[in-house]
Amino acid sequence: MPVLGFTRATTADAHFAACRATYLDLLGRVGIRPGDSVLDAGCGTGSFLPALTGLVGPDGRVTGLDLVRENVEQAAHRTAALPCPVDVDRGSVLSLPYPDGSFDVAWCANLTQCLGDGELRTALAELRRVVRTGGLVAVKDLDATLVTVRPGDPFLLTDFFRAAGATPGYAARLLRTRDLYRWLREAGLADVVQSTVLSEHVAPLSAEELAYYGPSFASAATRAPALGVPGAWEPLLDPADHRNPLRSQDTYVSEGNVLAVGRVG
Repeated sequence: MPVLGFTRATTADAHFAACRATYLDLLGRVGIRPGDSVLDAGCGTGSFLPALTGLVGPDGRVTGLDLVRENVEQAAHRTAALPCPVDVDRGSVLSLPYPDGSFDVAWCANLTQCLGDGELRTALAELRRVVRTGGLVAVKDLDATLVTVRPGDPFLLTDFFRAAGATPGYAARLLRTRDLYRWLREAGLADVVQSTVLSEHVAPLSAEELAYYGPSFASAATRAPALGVPGAWEPLLDPADHRNPLRSQDTYVSEGNVLAVGRVG
């Protein structure tokens, strides 16, 4: 089971809603142009698809791909009335169902956390394969080393992820994110650039922020004792508890989001 449950579609959608401004800022940095053909690899329920169609415009084309049938159905419904052609296909990033050089840009958000090292290597090779020469491969994901919640111990969640990531698995993959530039280089991509953006949230938190961070931090608090991580976890167990730092007038939450972009040579 994922340490914080980020991979469930409902949680991924809640994460998008809570960090929408940061997510769309990073998408805007990729270099997608009007008229481009773009693949959203691992599109989930299609949260990024409307923004992608806005970037490519009526002369562009967007294709979403996801492994989960329910996600594909929701994404197709979400994109039915968008102003440019959108296809949503079911398939795996480990074996993309497209010919070589099919796209100008491949966008892959919040998926590397689900892939082991070998799978990540395969997925990047597939993304490179389906993008034309001169096109872009852009990968974005969460950096757990920058997750914190205050007031309280600023290292509480840092210690949690350090302990959870000590063995191979989901948490370790969330700590791998700032190495994405190296993974893209090893995949044969050129001119790789990487940037890390701190998504910061202060009191009063919005309903969307509470809906995401409340259950996520409660999940960490539930698992912390078994990992042997000391600290004031009890207030985080209940998102409605008045002692929960998310309910403070001084609430501060941060997380890191990394974007790595490389060019197909």
